[in-house]
Amino acid sequence: MTKITVNTITLDYLDIGEGEVLVLLHGLGSTKKDWDFQIPAFSKKYRLIVPDLRGHGNSASNTDFGVPVLTEDVFQLLTQLNISKASFIGFSMGGAIAFEMAYVHPQIVNKLIIVNSGPDFNNMGEIGKEMITIRTEFINTKGIKPLAEEIATKMFPETHQVDLRNEFANRCASNNPEVYLKTFLSLMEWGLAEKITTLTAPTLVVSSDMDYTPVAHKESYTSKMQNARLCIIKNSRHGVLMDQPKAFNEAVLNFLQHD
Repeated sequence: MTKITVNTITLDYLDIGEGEVLVLLHGLGSTKKDWDFQIPAFSKKYRLIVPDLRGHGNSASNTDFGVPVLTEDVFQLLTQLNISKASFIGFSMGGAIAFEMAYVHPQIVNKLIIVNSGPDFNNMGEIGKEMITIRTEFINTKGIKPLAEEIATKMFPETHQVDLRNEFANRCASNNPEVYLKTFLSLMEWGLAEKITTLTAPTLVVSSDMDYTPVAHKESYTSKMQNARLCIIKNSRHGVLMDQPKAFNEAVLNFLQHD
């Protein structure tokens, strides 16, 4: 792991493997450890850049939040590493950053893999309103640890997933509550709307069959894109890269190598 100063803050990141560059972007409240089941497989064929995003893990934060800021952090990181082209895999909030990168800096994007995410967090209807209400109340009245346990339980509810559940809960609970809430609320204000129709990068949208948002939601926005297709992974919830790593890795590598 290495630290670098970008966009006025210090980012911690992993740089491993050789070949075409693949940038792995983790979800809200987590760290680069979201990708523990992907790094060994993907680094055999690609150079992986895996940051802790601003305000997460070992990376610093300041008073600036939001998807555009997080995207600029990643863009500056790649620029300093002299990387002019990369494919991006974004999980949940990381998917928003990948979408934003493809819109703001299309020249750097080779392919996109969007994982249980979408282009309009500000247009999620009742699901979005409920998430804002519940998470804000949890943070303000109970604290980050109970919220982390609640999120982890929903992501990994099965008896055999206890280790995944505990590991994710511990990662999420280590967040600064104020930074977490500001990052979350700024995420829920972000959306590309019809700008999504202008994106041209080949895109794989990965949806779990039991994600927070229904498969139909991903079908809807995928159909609006110029060069995108949907892959549905069964028996999986929001954390598909962790609860179904074999199926997820196969789908991603097949897309990167053959599509």
